[in-house]
Amino acid sequence: MLKEYDFSKFENPYSDFKRKELGERLARAQRLVQNLDIPVLIIVDGWESSGKGYVIKDLVRELNPKTYKVSVFERPTEEEEARPFLWRFWEKTPQKGSMAIFDRSFYFKLLNDPTIQDDELEKNIQDISSIEKQLLDDNAIIIKFFLHQTEKTQQKRIDELQKDEYRSFMISERDEDQYKNYDTYLKHFDEILKKSDFTFSKWHILSTEDLKAASEKALGTTIDLIHEGIDRIMGMKNGGVQRFYRETIPSEKPLQDVDLNLHLSDKEYEKQKDELQLEAQRLAFKLYTSGIPTVLVFEGVDAAGKGGAIERLTRQMDPRGYEVITTSAPSDYEAQHHYLWRFYRNFPKKGDIKIFDRSWYGRVMVERVEQFATVEEWERAYEEINQMEQHLHNFGTLVLKFFLYIDKDEQLERFKDRQEEADKIYKITEEDWRNREKWDDYIEAMDEMLVRTDTSEAPWVIVEAQDKKYARIKVLKEFIYHAKKALKQV
Repeated sequence: MLKEYDFSKFENPYSDFKRKELGERLARAQRLVQNLDIPVLIIVDGWESSGKGYVIKDLVRELNPKTYKVSVFERPTEEEEARPFLWRFWEKTPQKGSMAIFDRSFYFKLLNDPTIQDDELEKNIQDISSIEKQLLDDNAIIIKFFLHQTEKTQQKRIDELQKDEYRSFMISERDEDQYKNYDTYLKHFDEILKKSDFTFSKWHILSTEDLKAASEKALGTTIDLIHEGIDRIMGMKNGGVQRFYRETIPSEKPLQDVDLNLHLSDKEYEKQKDELQLEAQRLAFKLYTSGIPTVLVFEGVDAAGKGGAIERLTRQMDPRGYEVITTSAPSDYEAQHHYLWRFYRNFPKKGDIKIFDRSWYGRVMVERVEQFATVEEWERAYEEINQMEQHLHNFGTLVLKFFLYIDKDEQLERFKDRQEEADKIYKITEEDWRNREKWDDYIEAMDEMLVRTDTSEAPWVIVEAQDKKYARIKVLKEFIYHAKKALKQV
């Protein structure tokens, strides 16, 4: 892409328009996506000193400041380094109807490390591919620009900045390193652009030999791509395009094989519990000192005992090292983003444990059964969830998922107990009874979820929870087993 780029053949089909006119047209396009609740992500990457600031300034010049946000990504902070690679970028993705402009982006780390190993590069490209595809499938418009310049122009701009007392601070070691090793970076950039020039989000290379012309082309291209995106999205919403056909449905039904007769006596439970809780405490501390982030997910049938299992698991742990995230329906603000956005915000930094009492799996259970999500949305979610959990695994996160199961009769007994006991009545709601009426639909959704999202990187542990004591001990044992396994790999 870059190595074959001919600067002499740079074309600017928007040269007949003044930048102010193009800016006003972009402002109209932005008002249109705002009215249609369509998020827009514009990525401006490229060589250092290639004019990113110049181009971005023209892109936003005529926009209402309330409709866009510019985020500048430099080297990650210490806090960001302690989080998964994509964590800081998910936080800045646009909400519905708004525009996010990234000055540099998730490509920053890759572009500025010409010594990156092939396997790490491939993992990062895969992670980036997943976030762009997920945003696009959620009806976002993604526009990617790479600002290109010759070696001679780069040196000229560096010299000009160095002579300007007000702008000399903008020169960094990266500018000098890229200039001194121009050919090395050219080859490296070219490889990354080719690997990330996805069919669903293409790169648009802009020559910045003439910054004014580059800015005009960026404005015009953005306007055109926004209108193309609107046509694509509205066509899909109106049934003009169907991206998925549900052709194969897993036949496995793992919940049918669960042995609900397993139980522990009070004596055996008390004998095992204290020792296992102390071992869980020791391992939680080792995970912390080893810098291993941990994500524990608790899902299951209503009244299966998730809360009790979490309490017994964490009983001896230092509360400063873990946090329980209780997932409910998204707030109005959270609903303005991709459904995974709110979960990324809560992922642990190195050494911490985050426990999700219900989680992102609501998309393929509650939202599926209650039809809060379309068939296409929840069907797509299996792959999206697997990709997200793979991303966590790539970062070194221990991901372990517990599914607590009881039968329909046991659930009824527990519902009645909750209604009759003053200190438990808060646990039962009308929604629980409504969900019970759809028991078979929920079991079908749960079976499919367990089959399609059980991976070696993020395994499901089905917990026989008819007997609460047995379930709590099994959760403790499984956590201990997987924590030890993760620690051996450090």
